[in-house]
Amino acid sequence: MSTDTPTPLSLDVAWGRETIRVTNVSSRLPADSTEGQVEQVVAAGRANRSSWLPEMAWKAIARATTRPEALAVQLQPTMDEPSGLLMIEHVEGATLRSAVTRVLLSELFPGIQPRTGMEVSEVSDPQVHGVTHEGRPGAIVRYQYETLEHLRNHVWQTIHATLNINSYAASILTRSVTRNLIAHPVKITFEDGTEPVHVLAVRDGITRLASAWAVLAGHDADLADVATLATNALLGEEDVPGASTLSGLGERLVTARAGWRQNLRKEFDEEMSGTAPGLRAAQIAQSYVVPAQVSVGIEGHDGRVLSPEDIFDDAIRSVLASVHVEFQQWDPAAQNLEVITRALKRIIQQNDPRWNTTELQSVYGLAVGRIPVKELPQTFGGDPAPPATALWRAVYLISALTQPDLLELLKDQAKAIKGGKRMSIKGFSELLGPIIDLPWRAKKKLVTKQARNAWNNGGVLTNDVTQGWIPIPTEDFTTLIAPAMNGDNDARCTLAVAGGVALIADKLLTRNVGSSLGTAKEKGGVPFRADVYKVVEGLSHRTNELGLWTLALAANTFRGDGLPQNSVAKQSLTGKGTSTSDEPPYVYFKVDLDVEDHIARDAAGVPERLYEWDVVAASAPDRAARLVTSAATVAPPPMLGTAERSTDNEPTPAEGQEGAESNNTPSVPANAEAVPEGALFQYGAPQEAMNAPHTTALPGPRNVSPSAPPSQRAAGHRKALELSVQGARDALDYLHALEPEVGGHTPIVPVSQLDELHKLLVGILTDVENLRRRSVENRALEHIGPEPDETQDVALD
Repeated sequence: MSTDTPTPLSLDVAWGRETIRVTNVSSRLPADSTEGQVEQVVAAGRANRSSWLPEMAWKAIARATTRPEALAVQLQPTMDEPSGLLMIEHVEGATLRSAVTRVLLSELFPGIQPRTGMEVSEVSDPQVHGVTHEGRPGAIVRYQYETLEHLRNHVWQTIHATLNINSYAASILTRSVTRNLIAHPVKITFEDGTEPVHVLAVRDGITRLASAWAVLAGHDADLADVATLATNALLGEEDVPGASTLSGLGERLVTARAGWRQNLRKEFDEEMSGTAPGLRAAQIAQSYVVPAQVSVGIEGHDGRVLSPEDIFDDAIRSVLASVHVEFQQWDPAAQNLEVITRALKRIIQQNDPRWNTTELQSVYGLAVGRIPVKELPQTFGGDPAPPATALWRAVYLISALTQPDLLELLKDQAKAIKGGKRMSIKGFSELLGPIIDLPWRAKKKLVTKQARNAWNNGGVLTNDVTQGWIPIPTEDFTTLIAPAMNGDNDARCTLAVAGGVALIADKLLTRNVGSSLGTAKEKGGVPFRADVYKVVEGLSHRTNELGLWTLALAANTFRGDGLPQNSVAKQSLTGKGTSTSDEPPYVYFKVDLDVEDHIARDAAGVPERLYEWDVVAASAPDRAARLVTSAATVAPPPMLGTAERSTDNEPTPAEGQEGAESNNTPSVPANAEAVPEGALFQYGAPQEAMNAPHTTALPGPRNVSPSAPPSQRAAGHRKALELSVQGARDALDYLHALEPEVGGHTPIVPVSQLDELHKLLVGILTDVENLRRRSVENRALEHIGPEPDETQDVALD
């Protein structure tokens, strides 16, 4: 008896160094939905009164599914089931209706979720807005990007960053994706006026989605190549020039994806036509289609506190939160970001007469990044207006969110979301960390973990800060010291928050751990143990002049575009001084009340750097004076004129990082030149590169746009480095082969050139080894658990 259903195959294929058994490989790929099938799904969706979506959203779903007829059946209402055969899911405040189907990988865009929203990112997330119809919520959201290039970079970043964390590629190759991805329609709009497009976005299962692309790309593909493959398949291989003036962008992208799949099907059919299908056939078959649970309907419950446009996104986030608490937890910072933003959004919808809804929306927009730092003066009134800086954004956010009545409401909503009964100030403080560090997160990524731990330990939420206060804007924080000492609570709290945030962000104030006791202060030691908020409270006491000056100078020193030399000290490997810069060095100084400028200096007149030891000691000078007699002293810092600004990829001395040289690292030539900041290599750089002026951003290779995010440019340079080294190896092989044929009167390579080549190659080898060591150490630090004697701060007591 014949059948139209081909028998699935099982194959043994090589995946890297392993042989993998691939099961259930289909002998043919599903065809794209026809126009008639698309219209059938649209008609069924319109007839289902429990679900509303725009027509273009229904078309996006219909094009994505491989079983349009089955989807239409699910949507078809019956006498007994008005909502059809849709899956019904009750969440807090709403009922979700979803269709379970199989969808094409190349029709699924990676969405955003708290895990990605709290990470150090080069490309910002889009703004998210709800969509309603006749006052009812729709199972769709709107992502607003700046430009089409912003969308491309965001897709690339999400795939690349996800695979850097984890990959299920081997498992997916073996048996394909088996668990449903959670997806829903998204309308993508652009601030520059580019035509909107409707797509399906994955909200849960992004790692599975990215891993499927990794399977298709192959075992040896670089993560950047995987991200590029996915981005080009979803959005076309080339940017659309003048997209803002052209029409039909959505249709062009749909056609491009269909053409991409046609080429892939052709490749698959050629592989399957052979006598023995191999690895490539398995890669395509196992990644071509994935199972998905697609939300198509939402109904808000009576008595809900959210407005219609916020119900669907809140319901989806509730589903994601439950999945990642019960199954695979998000990073704590991701959970905190989810809780505080949802809590604030709920309060906005309650229309509490104590606050202006527009002002609450402004605070929310500032917290999630919808309102940029440059608009801070327009967002908050006052005369004078607050300076448009990242630090003042933090000051005004904390002031708004810690107003006593609003603070209690936020805690109540946070407890309801997390399912707890009590929340301490420490618990609330840790919710603030991921929204406070948003503007400088990428620039201070080396110390983000320590900063968030400090927020878990109370942050800057002293007793006075949580009692209500109004920030006093100023260009010089030292002008607030006198009013603070004279009893001005607003001035004192402004100093406490601004200085405390600066010290926490730059790792000069970290959480209370026992291992810091007995450690030299240049290694992160402290004279005594104290919670972070207690240190800030002591520094900001009205009678503590030393503490107030420490806070004021810290706030004046703070920069959001990098790390200070106090946190990440750049070490010289050649013994030579570094190039000077017109910009003053970024370094915090210790306070001395007995000198005019209040900056402590050593016997040689060189300003002394500030250490965490000094910060903690300044919070309780009398207590520190009794304990400091046994403290270790620190050697004077290098001259400021030769100090080099820190970069984001240097380890901190407090973390026990070794110098760049070791017994296994080739020695650096004694006559190695100092290389200006921004050079590709530190050693053996060609003379023209060493003499090149400093630039803020290295361009990528010719095939990478200079305006691309740093990760994409780095991927291009990695490929260029690999190809260049391989090319050098080939050139040496040719030279060795030609050496017997070259006459003795002409050396195959002149000695002077060999000396230069030797210097260059030793320098490259040194840099590669240093980069490898840093990568290994940074990876290891991510997996190190808490110290045995440190306190475990939890949000819920």
